[in-house]
Amino acid sequence: MARRDLTWIPRLLGAATAAYGAAITARPDLLLRPVKLLADGERAEPGHKALTMAIGGRDVVSGLAMLLVPAGTPLKAAIAVRVGADVADLTVLGSQLPDRDAREKATMVAAGWGAICALSVLAADRPKHGPLRR
Repeated sequence: MARRDLTWIPRLLGAATAAYGAAITARPDLLLRPVKLLADGERAEPGHKALTMAIGGRDVVSGLAMLLVPAGTPLKAAIAVRVGADVADLTVLGSQLPDRDAREKATMVAAGWGAICALSVLAADRPKHGPLRR
C-alpha cells in the first residue's frame, strides 16, 4: 500500500514562514509593535529596523528552504534550521524583551510555531510505493 504524500505540511509551514519574514522585512512594525519595542504612533529606529530585517531575512531563507528542498533528509534539515531559529527566538525574546507581557507573547508564539514545525518532520519523507520499498 502506498503511503500518502504529506510533504505539503512542512511546505505550507515554510511558505507561511517565508511570507511572514517578507512582511516584517517590509514593515518592521508588524514585529515591533506586538513585542512592545514600538509604541503606537512611533516610528521604528534604524537599529530596530536592522534587527527586524535580520529576523525577516532569516525567516524568508529558512521558509524557502522548507518550501523548495527535496523531501527526505534535505527537508528534515531545513525543518531543523527553522526549529533552531524558533528556539533562539524563544530564548532571546522570551528573556530579553523589556515588557513581561511581550516576553510571554513572544515565548508562546515561538514555542508554538517551533513545535508545529518540529512535528512537521513526521511528514518530511517522500512517500514509499509498493510493499518492498522502505
